[in-house]
Amino acid sequence: MPINNMTKGAGNVGWSTKTKGIDRRKNQFKQLITEATSQENFIAVFQTLEASAMTGDVQSAKLYLEYTVGKPMQSVDITSDGGSVNIPTISFTSAIDVTPEDE
Repeated sequence: MPINNMTKGAGNVGWSTKTKGIDRRKNQFKQLITEATSQENFIAVFQTLEASAMTGDVQSAKLYLEYTVGKPMQSVDITSDGGSVNIPTISFTSAIDVTPEDE
């Protein structure tokens, strides 16, 4: 019996659980977690993370900085050895009739 491509995988019968970057599988619990967490507990956890980062824990420091400053943007050098890259400009000056001859 051939496997239908739509049912192969997570058993979701071809329906995606992710739409425009939103993972619906986790979103249903996100609100519950937000409601269950007090501000005091959140602050205590964050202060513990900060203290751990200050003692030299690299992973804690990375996470702390990502939440306070934000993740660094990845930069890609598209130049060649520090020089600039020249990309020629294409100029379209004429149009071609692509209408089928049958019409």
